[in-house]
Amino acid sequence: MQEIILVRHAAATGQDPAAALTGEGQRQAHMLADLLSPYRVQRVISSPFARATESIRPLCDRATLRLETDGRLVERVLSGRPLVDWRGHLRRSFEDLDYRLDGGESARAAQARGTSVVRSALASGALCVLVTHGNLLALILNSIDATVGFDVWSSLSNPDAFVVDVDNDGPTRFRRIWV
Repeated sequence: MQEIILVRHAAATGQDPAAALTGEGQRQAHMLADLLSPYRVQRVISSPFARATESIRPLCDRATLRLETDGRLVERVLSGRPLVDWRGHLRRSFEDLDYRLDGGESARAAQARGTSVVRSALASGALCVLVTHGNLLALILNSIDATVGFDVWSSLSNPDAFVVDVDNDGPTRFRRIWV
């Protein structure tokens, strides 16, 4: 059985792609390195957003791993304009994966790009860590277990981490390892 590790970035100063980690987020990044070091990770692929790369940099430094970035792991854009009730729209997008607001990406489209990175990482045969954002991470988990939805997304922490078990038919189950 093969494994892959999914990570949500640590606490950040904002949502902008250049938003850095907070002081607490920097501390959490070192805690992530402690948590993930025993797994003997061979490859790290991250969203290019600063909060994601900064979250995994301590592990890469400690394990002398090259940090790869992949634009398919970026945050999902729910809408092209600010929304007063963005949580309500997000909930609806988990209930209807094809729901899409103007300028936004449907959950199904985001899930497809996220799971394409998972498939690519698995094909490499290496134990990979994929670092992404909460909404995309929840949608990847939803592709394994359709009961994962808005409530699971809203219970995610910054950071968060899951080990996904994969057999010959693809990802089969996952377990949370961040506590």
